[in-house]
Amino acid sequence: MTVWKNTPKDSILVGLSLAQFAITPLLAISWDAVSLPVRVAGGALVTLLMTYNIIVISHLFTHVPWFASVRLNAAVSVVNSVNIGQSVQAYQLTHVRNHHRFNNDRQGDDGTTRDTSSTYRKGKNGQHEPLLPYAFGGAVASIADRVKGVASVVRLWKVGDSEEKLLSLASHREMRRVRELRQIQADRTAHSLSLVVFVSLSWQWTVFCYLPAYFFALTLVNVQNYYRHYGANPEDRASDSVSHYNRVYNFLTFNDGYHQEHHLRPGTHWSQLPGVKDDQRVRLEAQPRVVSPVPAMLGFLDRRRPLLHEPCCTKPNQKACLDARSRCRSPPKPRPCSQVNPVGGEGRAPGACTA
Repeated sequence: MTVWKNTPKDSILVGLSLAQFAITPLLAISWDAVSLPVRVAGGALVTLLMTYNIIVISHLFTHVPWFASVRLNAAVSVVNSVNIGQSVQAYQLTHVRNHHRFNNDRQGDDGTTRDTSSTYRKGKNGQHEPLLPYAFGGAVASIADRVKGVASVVRLWKVGDSEEKLLSLASHREMRRVRELRQIQADRTAHSLSLVVFVSLSWQWTVFCYLPAYFFALTLVNVQNYYRHYGANPEDRASDSVSHYNRVYNFLTFNDGYHQEHHLRPGTHWSQLPGVKDDQRVRLEAQPRVVSPVPAMLGFLDRRRPLLHEPCCTKPNQKACLDARSRCRSPPKPRPCSQVNPVGGEGRAPGACTA
């Protein structure tokens, strides 16, 4: 009997999922018995576990499920829905079938993006939305969605007719569609019941630790996504994302740093992503692309990141812009470039490029 769909290495991810599932209620139980510093450390741990699960564990699972058994994969989805405070199946639909279809696209003629998580969605003049509104505003919007999910208890957590986004992303094949929508229902049920358990164990922990940790985790996830695409060229499939190749980071995160490679082949197992870089080397080296010296979570430290999304950095001026680490102020006419602070500040940089 085959247990693993790809490799027994995924058992590590299963173990991490189960560890978080066990640790979280233990922190709630111990809340009243520990000191303030330990409570703060516990809150930081909850934030870390949630952030890591969303960015690494559940993200990998949504692309390549671990088990050969559909039922075991359904169980994993339920467990990690408790761990990340949202339906993993819904995450799979919005991430794989929306984000990876439209790849952080720019606003179209209708004034919005097709990728609902695009960093350009609320930007102006063809620019990324500033970091802080994207990170914190996105977290608030996510929590609002989670509240609606919990409130769907009135229909036993089923996907409602008004949830047009999820319904449009669900499979058009009847049997698969039914399975996906039922999985969302099961995930939501588990998440909602876990909140009841947490409150019964310690309402103080739930209010003063879990909920703030959840908000900060969502914020950090948005920071991660922001710098996975900030400065990349959304019009080029080989340079629309940002990679980071530090060996220690990729060892600890199951090759999460190979993000451009992941976008080229989203269905590739995490253990094979370095091979994608080798296989696609000619394509990846055919044009400038952003390779970050720091992990995406620390992308704000990459002050010299080239901004290939700028109109002045389109072919044939990409190399000049890459060398200048610059952006044009106004795309229609030749203008001097300036270096940009990802949060919004600007300063002059040597060199210039033209539109």
